[in-house]
Amino acid sequence: MEWRDAERDYDDAVIGQSTIPRLFEESAARNENRPAQQYKGGIYDRSLAGIAVREAADDRYRTISYDEMREIVRSLAAGFRELGVEADDRVAIFANTRMEWAQSDFALLAAGAVVTTVYSGSSPNQVEYLLGDPDADGVVVENADLLDRVIAVQDSLDLEFAVVMDERGDDAAVANEADFEVLGLGELYETGREAFDREAYESWIDARDPEDLATLIYTSGTTGQPKGVKLSHRNFRANVNQCRRRFAPRPDKPDGVPSLNEESQAVSYLPLAHVFERLAGHFLMFGSGACVAYAEDPETLQEDFQQVEPTTATSVPRVYERMYDAIREEAESSPVSERLFSWATEVGREYFEAENPGAGLRAKRVVADKLVFRKVRAALGGNIDFFISGGGSLSADLCALYHGMGLPILEGYGLTETAPVIAVNPPEEPKVGTIGPPVVDEQVKVDGSMVADETFEGSESRRGSDESSGQRPRDRGEIGELLVRGPNVTEGYWEMPDATEQAFIEAEDGGDPWFRTGDIVELRPDEYVEFRERAKELLVLSTGKNVAPGPIEDAFAASEVVEQCMVVGDGQKFVSALVVPNVEGVRKRAAAEGVDLPEDDAQLRRDDRVEAWIDEEVERINERFESYEQIKQFRLVGEEFTEDNDLLTPTMKKKRRNILDRFADEIDAIYEAEYQQA
Repeated sequence: MEWRDAERDYDDAVIGQSTIPRLFEESAARNENRPAQQYKGGIYDRSLAGIAVREAADDRYRTISYDEMREIVRSLAAGFRELGVEADDRVAIFANTRMEWAQSDFALLAAGAVVTTVYSGSSPNQVEYLLGDPDADGVVVENADLLDRVIAVQDSLDLEFAVVMDERGDDAAVANEADFEVLGLGELYETGREAFDREAYESWIDARDPEDLATLIYTSGTTGQPKGVKLSHRNFRANVNQCRRRFAPRPDKPDGVPSLNEESQAVSYLPLAHVFERLAGHFLMFGSGACVAYAEDPETLQEDFQQVEPTTATSVPRVYERMYDAIREEAESSPVSERLFSWATEVGREYFEAENPGAGLRAKRVVADKLVFRKVRAALGGNIDFFISGGGSLSADLCALYHGMGLPILEGYGLTETAPVIAVNPPEEPKVGTIGPPVVDEQVKVDGSMVADETFEGSESRRGSDESSGQRPRDRGEIGELLVRGPNVTEGYWEMPDATEQAFIEAEDGGDPWFRTGDIVELRPDEYVEFRERAKELLVLSTGKNVAPGPIEDAFAASEVVEQCMVVGDGQKFVSALVVPNVEGVRKRAAAEGVDLPEDDAQLRRDDRVEAWIDEEVERINERFESYEQIKQFRLVGEEFTEDNDLLTPTMKKKRRNILDRFADEIDAIYEAEYQQA
């Protein structure tokens, strides 16, 4: 693969061995007159507005340049120093993804602090743990509500200060209850602007070594107590380099192959508290001189895309599923009929998967693009070069649909412990159903000892790879737990030596130890990687068969009548599922077939006709799988899995333990009925 050699040899001004604050300073110097950030009016009562930035009109974006962003970062860094922050102090950021999150992050890192992160939806108990475990010295919070959550648990913490991003209004009374100093981000900025000394600022950055700790990011806790992952400046800097080599405007790239450069425009909406957005939508973007717009209201994401006209965005599979549902719904409510949309998407997928599309298929693709796909792309701003997907397994069928519409999704894979990117599809040669080849300087191998040979037989077609697309069947690769090592891999967990030891395997060659990902993959002969399943999520049936729930659940991603599905059956004789119906899709089908359904959504979910339609969908999906993997029974549940009800993580992964507990009665009913019949 010639592009792999070119990728490995590529070098430019973005690639280097410095710390993260030096990366930002160097990029700001190269791009000082270019746009850096876009922020929206009417969402937040920003304390920096009118002081460091101008007010933005309601629901409209304003832009600041790299020079302006650099001035804010420098002033905030000096302000944090005046507040008493010193090298290696732990300071948390507890806020939604927004302009000030990014500025505070770069400022704290420049001041020498170690940034820890707290999700905005964290409960008081979670806040207590996420601030107490790292012994945080201070916290940057979004508003009075989040400040109140901190104060509620302050007796178990040792905080010296809290900085509030929004105007000091409602938090004034709340702050009186704090036993630590509370001030606004605007106040901190003004203090820092007056105290800023360029020589001192440079000395803070120069004093940081790439091996120094940059951040603590806590795992989602889906399989136990969250662990604080220690990530150094070197870990992040190495991953910026690795991703830059894959996405840079390298001279070897053919015309028409998109890249990430100083002209790129991104929309950021995933949690910056999570490592995926922190690297892909933050460090990599600003290092490359791109502009980042913050979609600060998730309910207006489509309008944000139309305003910003982005070239790229990073997201998780659940968002792409919902985006597709919205695209389909809007298309079908326009002059484009449901039948035409279905025809067009099928043509697009067939065209994308065809090795050599004939004249007839090419002509159909032109018609489909004119009647449907251009409108879809326009609804997303009209300039998308590519999306990046991570944080979970993406349905290959859905990915192919996006590619077919001219909206390529490049699926990747990584972990908090690897800062995070291990592998990602290259723009010049994406392969649907894979998570791409490893990035440069990432060594990978598999441990096949924990996976039965037959566990993933036939799974190539289920992931939508070569065999299912009509291309030549490929040779099977090695399957097992993925082991990795490279400059982006953590040295371990915060004050958890036993967990750290268990996470690594000594290398036979005497080199760095291998990190155990806990994920089952296939390393293909073409060097691409296919994700199979989390090892801890494999279902072991009482018959001895192992079943991976992920591919089965992913198969419902483009369903019109199924919103969510979770496969269960560990320790049981057969596979079953909890299914959340897509209420809008079900009502649309009822209208098309002239069926009257109950107006109440709860009653609708208990309707026999709805259950029959879901059963048809389950049977259709079952055809893709081996008999022991097929869903034999299912129960409709009326509660969607969300972050608010603690059934999804902030990055929209299923909290399987919580779902099993919440719907234990439904699951018991499935198997009790079966045993009674037996």
